[in-house]
Formats: sequence, structure tokens, C-alpha cells
Amino acid sequence: MNDLFKYFNKFEKNDPEFYEIFKNFAYGEVFEYSTLTEKESILVILSCLISCQSPKAFKKILRAALDINITPVEVKELLYQSVPYVGFARAHNFFGVVTKVFDKKGIEYPLEPQSNTNPENRHEKGRELQDKYFGAEMIQMMNDNTPDGQKHFNKFLEGFCFGDFYTRNGLNDSQRELITFVFIASLGGCENQLRGHVQGNLTVGNDKEKLISAITIIMPYIGFPRTLNALAIVNEICD
Repeated sequence: MNDLFKYFNKFEKNDPEFYEIFKNFAYGEVFEYSTLTEKESILVILSCLISCQSPKAFKKILRAALDINITPVEVKELLYQSVPYVGFARAHNFFGVVTKVFDKKGIEYPLEPQSNTNPENRHEKGRELQDKYFGAEMIQMMNDNTPDGQKHFNKFLEGFCFGDFYTRNGLNDSQRELITFVFIASLGGCENQLRGHVQGNLTVGNDKEKLISAITIIMPYIGFPRTLNALAIVNEICD
């Protein structure tokens, strides 16, 4: 996977010592302990960089990724999927980065729409996916136990997070839940939400080994503390 690091030429020129250390670890050694496919690895790294607010690194990895094994639609959907988890304030700059990279690559923008919902059915379709991922009983219990005056947040989850985004084409259920897990793990401090999405990943077929592989791939970017927190939650839910 060293090709993903090929656009970091300033590091290679100005600090060759760090360049070699980081390249050999982040794009060599960690991949020896991952079972993710090449495409999954790229999606995971890009997702992590959005959460970590690293647009310059994101731009360089994206340029390399488009040369390797990721499509413009997949990039767009990863970016869309980030918004309900990291928030638009964090995602905003990356929309501009993607547009600039697409321009340089000669990719026509905007891309074809991928939405499968409309204002009339977005809540219904979102609730269907919530029930599918987390269980109808659990979602109903969450709604029933939410205090009055706070239930609108559940409606936002149903319509905005799941109805507007999870229902889209371009990424499958497994890919969407995997990158959602990475968004949350990379943010840190969202352990309760991470627990829920560990379970969501298991539901869509992403097993413990895949989640540990994702944590392994993003460790060089998020550091050991957030890595070990995420690992502890995976072990807690999966064992």
C-alpha cells in the first residue's frame, strides 16, 4: 500500500528520516495485521482523516486512491456519510478538497445523484434501516424512553442520518457501517455511540476481525489512546 503515500513528497525531501519511519509503519507493517480489502483500507483511511481534521493528508491520499481502486461516487458517498457523524463544521472543508482533486483528475462534477428517498418517505425508509441494523425492539425502546422535549433528536436520526444518507446508493451496508465505526472511533469521546455501531457492524456482517483490522489501519493517524479505547469496546461487545 506504499502507493497511497506517494504524494507526500515534501516529507521525503525535507524530513526523510520521519518519511521512512512513518511510511514503513503506516503503509507497510500495519497492513500485515489487517484482513481488509484494498478498497476497504482506502475508505477507512479517508474516513479517519475527515474525523481527525486533516484535509492536506486527505487530499494526498485521495489523489493516490483515485489512481488505485476507488471511484468518484464512493468518495462522494464517504463524504456524505461523514456529515451526520462528524458534523458539517468538520466535513465542510473536505467538500472543497474533493472538488479540487476531481477537477485536477478531470472528473466531471457534480456526479449523478444517489438518493433513494424523498421528503415524504425519508422517515419511513430511515426507520426501516434503523430496525434492520439495531433491532426494532431496541429502536422502539429508545424512542419510548426519550423524555418529552428531546424526541425530535430521534426524528433527526430517523430522517436525516438514516433516511437521507444510509439509504443512498454508492456504498453498501457493510461499507457504510465500517466507515461510520471509523468516524466515531477517530473522533474519540463517543464510546456509547461506538458501542452501538459495533453492534450495527456485526448485524451487517462486519465481524470482530474486520473491526480490529480497521482499528489497526487507522492507528497511525489517531494514536494509541483512541486506538486502545476503540479496541476495548470491540472486545466488550464482541466477547
